[in-house]
Amino acid sequence: MANISNFREKVLIGRLKLKDKDAFAELYDFYIDRIYRFIYFKVSNKEEAEDLTAQVFLKIWQFSLEGKIKIQESFQALLYKAARNTVIDYYRSNINKRKSDINLESAEKLISPENGMEKQLHKQMEMEKLISCIKKLKTEYQEVIILHYINELSIAEIADILDKKRGTVRVGLHRAINALKNQQEKQDEI
Repeated sequence: MANISNFREKVLIGRLKLKDKDAFAELYDFYIDRIYRFIYFKVSNKEEAEDLTAQVFLKIWQFSLEGKIKIQESFQALLYKAARNTVIDYYRSNINKRKSDINLESAEKLISPENGMEKQLHKQMEMEKLISCIKKLKTEYQEVIILHYINELSIAEIADILDKKRGTVRVGLHRAINALKNQQEKQDEI
């Protein structure tokens, strides 16, 4: 995964503070897939993840218009914090309206003969099992696993996002992996 240099990010944030739409577009292009993936693993619904991702970037644009973005802060950390808060707000407002984790549209595409149905089905089932196991973990474990293994962030970057010390994140990741292994073993027994 390509990285944006710290200097380049600082320049773009400086331009963003001046309400430069092109700087926002460049930051958006760089971070959109990462934020979408983070949110998707939290909500497991393509449409909801797309809507929530759009809300995150809308909030960030609003922050820039209000002058709330600081050059010395990590833009990535700001994005992930906004994404976490957006997902929390989503679950608070939809606590009784949770949708099924199985998306009918995805299932139809999966069964399509030209896609190698058996391999695709097996892959999808394994992914669903993994997602199911991750969702059964404590929220803090879910976040470190998604941030580190799915979004490929370093321990230092995760510590910045979660406002925790690196050692705490490292220990949390280790515990999360053990909890995930235990969860997978339980699911395999069923």
